[in-house]
Amino acid sequence: MLVHLNRQPVDCPTASTLQELLNSLGLSDRKGIAVARNDLVVPRPRWPQTPLQENDSITLIQATQGG
Repeated sequence: MLVHLNRQPVDCPTASTLQELLNSLGLSDRKGIAVARNDLVVPRPRWPQTPLQENDSITLIQATQGG
């Protein structure tokens, strides 16, 4: 299945949920990230239940420290 992660195409043949996609990319345990699916923010507790569909747009935002 093809999805777009931060506007870049990503093939994720075994991922059927947002959690599985993030697991496959090694990102699921990271702190300070927010994820949106098709421009709607998905709370972390809902990642395992959020299904992926062909051509979904996934936006990953990493919080950074600064002043």
